[in-house]
Amino acid sequence: MEWFARLWNIVERQLLGMTWLRDLIGAALEALGLDLTGPVGSSIHFFLYDTVKIMVLLAVLILVISYIQSYFPPERTKHILGRLHGLGARCAAALLGTVTPFCSCSSIPLFIGFTSAGLPLGVTFSFLISSPMVDLGSLVLLMGIFGWRVAAVYVLLGLAIAVAGGTLIEKAHLEDQVAGFIRTAPVFDVPQAALRPRDRLRFARDQVANTARKVFPYVLAGVAIGAVIHNWLPERWIVTLLGGGNPLGVVLATAAGIPMYADIFGTIPIAEALLAKGAQLGVVLSFMMGVTTLSLPSLVMLRKAVKPKLLALFVAVCTAGIIAVGYFFNAVQALLLV
Repeated sequence: MEWFARLWNIVERQLLGMTWLRDLIGAALEALGLDLTGPVGSSIHFFLYDTVKIMVLLAVLILVISYIQSYFPPERTKHILGRLHGLGARCAAALLGTVTPFCSCSSIPLFIGFTSAGLPLGVTFSFLISSPMVDLGSLVLLMGIFGWRVAAVYVLLGLAIAVAGGTLIEKAHLEDQVAGFIRTAPVFDVPQAALRPRDRLRFARDQVANTARKVFPYVLAGVAIGAVIHNWLPERWIVTLLGGGNPLGVVLATAAGIPMYADIFGTIPIAEALLAKGAQLGVVLSFMMGVTTLSLPSLVMLRKAVKPKLLALFVAVCTAGIIAVGYFFNAVQALLLV
């Protein structure tokens, strides 16, 4: 198994982590006379490397995932999930969320479409929780930065939150809390027989362009914040506020993430910088989950689709799940970061 470990190390470092790109950018900056050991040179290096790496991975992942997604329009998804019931349907919906590379705001129109198609409320909310919190893009990026153990546990726990959240919401029987226009909205579907491979590829390319256009400003902002944290903030500040000495670090990080608006691609550079400065793993990941799942703009959009009682239950379920996951990661950090 030694050969496999070496092969995986190459995949994790060179393909996912793109260390070759880091070295290439570093060599180019040094050739221009920048000192990469100083805060200015190191910040520029961090900014260029993380921005290019994230956008390249994003483009490749969105292209592949969107091509797959072209096979699952709302009406077809209804037929597939309609064959399942109860827990099985909610698990399938959460898994379906992993192949939708969208931020929380972009997931809401799909949630509306699935609800309009007649899927149970618990199923649609399992999808709504899973889609921004856990996707294949997050899995790949987390593997490249934190390693496969952290990535795998993050995805599994994110799916668990989605399924548990959908279950609680369905058991609450709050169907009357969904806006009337959603239940009565017509569902439009494209016959799958009419889509040729080149049509699906065109759809995937359009998704890459549209998603990149929406995400790019937040990636720049996230990488810039990460560069400042990584190279300018004193380490003792981060350790004091978000390190093991503060038992409320997870709660603070979750609350701090809610006013922000970004997706997984914009939050990872910040998380990477915080962890390097001494923040606990659970604190970092709960911040990421708070930003991607409970951003204030997405909650404002969701309020147009559901009434306050259902919205409050959604926020409460997600917040409790994120905080629990954060403390779990803090407890097992030594086992995962090896």
